[in-house]
Amino acid sequence: MADPATYRPAPGEIPTSPGVYRFRDAHGRVIYVGKAKNLRSRLSSYFQDIANLHHRTQTMVTTAASVEWTVVGTEVEALALEYTWIKQYDPRFNVKYRDDKSYPYLAVTMSEAVPRAQVMRGAKRPGTRYFGPYGHAWAIRETLDLLLRVFPIRTCSAGVYKRAQASGRPCLLGYIDKCSAPCVERISQEDHKQLAQDFCDFMAGDTQRFVRRLEKQMQEAAADMEYERAARLRDDVQALQRALEKNAVVLGDATDADVFALVGDELEAAVQVFHVRGGRIRGQRGWVVEKVEDVTDGELVEHLLQQVYGSADEGLESGADEATRAAARDAVPREVLVPVLPPDLEQVTAWLTGLRGARVDVRVPQRGEKRELAETVRKNAEHALALHRTRRAGDLTTRSQALREIQEALGLDSAPLRIECYDVSHTQGTYQSASMVVFEDGLARKSEYRSFSVRGADGTGARDDTEAMHEVITRRFRRYLADRSRAGEVEIDVEDEDAPAPTGPGGAQRSGEVTADAPADRPSRFAYPPNLVVVDGGPPQVEAARRALDELGVTDVALCGLAKRLEEVWLPGEDYPVILQRSSEGLYLLQRVRDEAHRFAITQHRRRRSKGMTASALDEVPGLGPARTKALLTHFGSVKRLKAASVEEIAAVRGMGPATAKAVLTALGAAGSAATADSAATADSAASADDAPAGAAPDAPADAPADAPADAPVGDAATGGDTAGAGGSGAAEAGMLRA
Repeated sequence: MADPATYRPAPGEIPTSPGVYRFRDAHGRVIYVGKAKNLRSRLSSYFQDIANLHHRTQTMVTTAASVEWTVVGTEVEALALEYTWIKQYDPRFNVKYRDDKSYPYLAVTMSEAVPRAQVMRGAKRPGTRYFGPYGHAWAIRETLDLLLRVFPIRTCSAGVYKRAQASGRPCLLGYIDKCSAPCVERISQEDHKQLAQDFCDFMAGDTQRFVRRLEKQMQEAAADMEYERAARLRDDVQALQRALEKNAVVLGDATDADVFALVGDELEAAVQVFHVRGGRIRGQRGWVVEKVEDVTDGELVEHLLQQVYGSADEGLESGADEATRAAARDAVPREVLVPVLPPDLEQVTAWLTGLRGARVDVRVPQRGEKRELAETVRKNAEHALALHRTRRAGDLTTRSQALREIQEALGLDSAPLRIECYDVSHTQGTYQSASMVVFEDGLARKSEYRSFSVRGADGTGARDDTEAMHEVITRRFRRYLADRSRAGEVEIDVEDEDAPAPTGPGGAQRSGEVTADAPADRPSRFAYPPNLVVVDGGPPQVEAARRALDELGVTDVALCGLAKRLEEVWLPGEDYPVILQRSSEGLYLLQRVRDEAHRFAITQHRRRRSKGMTASALDEVPGLGPARTKALLTHFGSVKRLKAASVEEIAAVRGMGPATAKAVLTALGAAGSAATADSAATADSAASADDAPAGAAPDAPADAPADAPADAPVGDAATGGDTAGAGGSGAAEAGMLRA
């Protein structure tokens, strides 16, 4: 626990301009981001007598080891930069709005040549128009099924679309007139895109234009005695009306507004929003937030508006296509109705107005139908908070109890707030893979997960699980020590006031100013040490891990092992295990950590094994990547035909040249008619170092997150997120695995 006085900047160093500041801990991790109209006044408030601070603020300033700030021109710029930093660094002490469920959206991929309508969840993609969110996916499908009669746009996947193109026959929807079948050119791509645009306009609230157009066409058809066509148009009008009836009219026809409500106490709050477009409720969304910082309701509303509309700010960045920019502008309505006004109302209004490109009114509804709707939203928020408390009653207490029980059972000085668990998986010693999972405050932090390809002393894999565990622990903590040595110790005083403070683990930390355009620091993948290392196994695995830590001189990390058979906890050098009660929360937490490491290790093992079993002789050709390999196989149809082709024929393929064509034929000639097993073995040998950057030493730690792009250098792989579960491949295959 640090003393804030040790890193307090001199008062004269801090400017009185508006800006954004961030606190870092001893490992360089950003733990809090804030903005201020007057940086000197705001930052000085953190360095007063610690007894006068709110207890949450006390925890933050004693966890921090440095503070840095960036001066901006206006308070609106500070608002935008604060959102950017919060999203980039995910600070521990900032309020985080987390969805209480994964809401589905109706999405139209307007950036594609042939747009597709579909149900989507998760992060929004550029170039896609989103409508919703809806409470249930079936509600989207019902609405879409009604509207396809009038707007028969594509809904099929890319695979179905390509098969229809190749066969010249549309899918079932094309035959029943619920798709205009651009795959077989019944409609041009330009006309289909206009049809998709009309669909988006209807969903965005421009409904009466299409109803009136269909009614006019129906009357003209009836006047011309085309009664069958008139009947079809009548049915189309009824379909549009049924789709509109699903969204009740709550406000005037021209009203576009987002109505927010907030209900909570000192510890947490629930937020609900109704998205009203064209006077109708087009979607609903909810969040539950834990108040990890000392904030008022007005500040909560300000942070909420940053999160809800911040994605629109990204959509307006230079380089975005017109569909993305239009969707970003449409995301901000004319009116934003909130329960409490944010403290910086003028800045928030100016920011939203800039996003929309027109005036945005942020206010609290006082009377009439908007006040009644706000009350309805508030009741939804109350229900959501009650449901959240019912579902997670005692969750925080349970996690605290589990960490306390582990601390007492293992004799630790403090609760293990960061736990790392390691497991090894392989099939008969092949495709050896290991996993590292991370739990912080008793919850999985999947962005910190890492995977390892076990190499062994001779590069062909470890002899047994203990050698593999020794290698993995060695590589992980060797990387940590290297990162720590590069970062250096925390510097308190700024010797050169004109020199900007380093902004990441790559340089020493100090309090001071940083420029807004300074390159974003990317914390190393192994920069943060755990409080407790858990290995999956008994005394042999624990001893191997202890030996690795001792060899590296790491003495400030606790270690234990969890054996599967009797769920015994083993400590290094102990003859007898620690026995936790079967019903204890501490044992439950260790089991969850161990099971997650097991799942993740099997997932990575299967991924490597699948990659090795689908290897081709073309994989070994220098300069031939996935794109050109695919182009060759598409052109020739098979490796056999490719092998029989001439250099000129291969060079004629797009992206190829004479030199690469000769290399392809040379590789295929050397491969001859080798068996698939030999190819797989070659691929396995190559995969044994598939996580090493170019030029890395054989024992260099280069362990990629599981979801890194296949074509990305591992050293630059993006920090990963969730990985699909590994248990769905069948009992027979699972029985082959050791983990």
